[in-house]
Amino acid sequence: MSIEAPETKVVDSYRVACDGGDGALGHPRVWLSLSHETGEVECPYCDCKFVHKDHAAAA
Repeated sequence: MSIEAPETKVVDSYRVACDGGDGALGHPRVWLSLSHETGEVECPYCDCKFVHKDHAAAA
């Protein structure tokens, strides 16, 4: 059984920044690199999943 990420964002870059959103209620900004093989990555703080637009149909 797999657990879905709390939020999934489709992006057009293989390098993204995540700060958790919500201003002061977020988390420290981290830069994440999407895998070129799967086209996705999850934030280690908030578990937000980023999917590259070229891989969005598979995700």
